[in-house]
Amino acid sequence: MDTPAIEFDSVTFRYPGAGAPALEGVSLRVDRGESLALVGPNGGGKSTLLWLLAGMLRPTQGRVRVFGEAPGVARRRGWIASVPQQLEFEPRFPASARDVVAMGASARVPGWRAGADMRGVDDAMETTGCAEFAGEAVGALSRGQLQRVLIARALAAGPRIVLFDEPLVGIDAPGQERFGELLASLHDRSDVTILLVSHDLRTVASGASTYGRIACLRRTLHFHDAPRGLTPGVLAEVFEHDLAGVFGDVHVDAHSAAECDDPSHAGRHAHHHGDHAGGDS
Repeated sequence: MDTPAIEFDSVTFRYPGAGAPALEGVSLRVDRGESLALVGPNGGGKSTLLWLLAGMLRPTQGRVRVFGEAPGVARRRGWIASVPQQLEFEPRFPASARDVVAMGASARVPGWRAGADMRGVDDAMETTGCAEFAGEAVGALSRGQLQRVLIARALAAGPRIVLFDEPLVGIDAPGQERFGELLASLHDRSDVTILLVSHDLRTVASGASTYGRIACLRRTLHFHDAPRGLTPGVLAEVFEHDLAGVFGDVHVDAHSAAECDDPSHAGRHAHHHGDHAGGDS
């Protein structure tokens, strides 16, 4: 069996002085080239999981491995790159989009070798569709353009794993759609492993066709197979875990309106369609 890209083995983490652990008994395996979406509420342990994966924290119990190595080793070797939540640049910040992408390529490379690795910058910008504004000031870019620059910066270093932390904060609907297309392109054109973390199901839905599995994290981890993407059935499974914390054991059944054969729901479907039809464009 191939060594997994990411492996959590019965990991529990408790912050000093905290009563309950932030993560409890989390086991996770992500294979090379796989794309996994991790969704959960704020405070559910998502950031803690990313910090453990990056080697910034160590488990209280259990073990974390990245391609068979400790996370700190993987980070120093440049195997992990992350795309942060939106960064803000001053309009007069003296750097172009290409300059920012180049920071990723040269971050872990000795200065005398940096020039030889700059060819990865152009490849990353072409892949993410930001070559067309490579020379523009980064502070003048739209949020969607800046996001593509940050993704290109992560890819320019040639990582094995790319982490997306709440990537669609402040991105409009067209930008979310483009992000989904970009995610699908990365998945199809490379063997980079993708882990996307968000509290917002719309973020997960934007790249729905990319994921083979979706995980729900609220201190403990639950997996949902999603071979057809983020379907109503998968959403129902995800919501069951959230609702169970409030109401106890519940069962949620979800399907598209077109597949519904319950006559008692007919008025409800028409009502919702009517509500949306009159919305602002």
